[in-house]
Amino acid sequence: MFTHSRQYQVLAVLVLSVLFLGCDSGPPQALLKAAEQGDAQAQLNLGRIFEKGRGVPQNHSDAVKWYRLAAEQGNSAAQFLLALMYENGEGVRKNMKEAIKWYRLAAGQGDAAAQNNLGAIYEEGEEVPLDLAEANKWYLLAAEQGLAHAQNNLGLNYAKGRGVSRDYHEAVKWFRLAADQGYSNAQGNMGTSYALGNGVPKNVEEALRWLRMSANQGNAKAQEDIKTLMQDGYISEEAEDSP
Repeated sequence: MFTHSRQYQVLAVLVLSVLFLGCDSGPPQALLKAAEQGDAQAQLNLGRIFEKGRGVPQNHSDAVKWYRLAAEQGNSAAQFLLALMYENGEGVRKNMKEAIKWYRLAAGQGDAAAQNNLGAIYEEGEEVPLDLAEANKWYLLAAEQGLAHAQNNLGLNYAKGRGVSRDYHEAVKWFRLAADQGYSNAQGNMGTSYALGNGVPKNVEEALRWLRMSANQGNAKAQEDIKTLMQDGYISEEAEDSP
């Protein structure tokens, strides 16, 4: 099946929409003044400007500085972005323990992106004991908020019986929710489910329909699966666990 995913670029876009839509802070100097006066939203927006180099030279260290100031005031979006900076080693030395600290704070406030990433960390056992039940707990919280990556991750664990009893019907439920949002890995997983008859009646035409949606977004595995289905009329069971 199509692999699990953590949130990096995709969620950065989601967070960016929160930061800039409806922001009335004015030009950068006004934003800087508000940030210096302790406005957490201004600090968050200023950090984003420095991270992306929007109208200023890109400077990850300055981004971390402003994210931290906002995060320390309890801003969950800033906590998530600061965690990403620590995880990726951007503007600060890579430190997964520090990343987990900030992910946990953001996740505890209901930030879906942080919940998904915390789930992935528990699934991988990175700086925490590997705990699939804990991973699925966080995936579920994010999935119930409509986060496509988390829905797909949860679906994969139901399909593979990781931390839960294997349940293809439940897997397809989550794959479909993510696929309907246009997430290509979930579309690929819908295609695989129909090709194998897992959780849905086996249907090659429906499998190809979903795989083509995924392939049209550049998903290389979907493109390969389409070739296999067209040539052989089936996908082998081994394909289920391939990345």
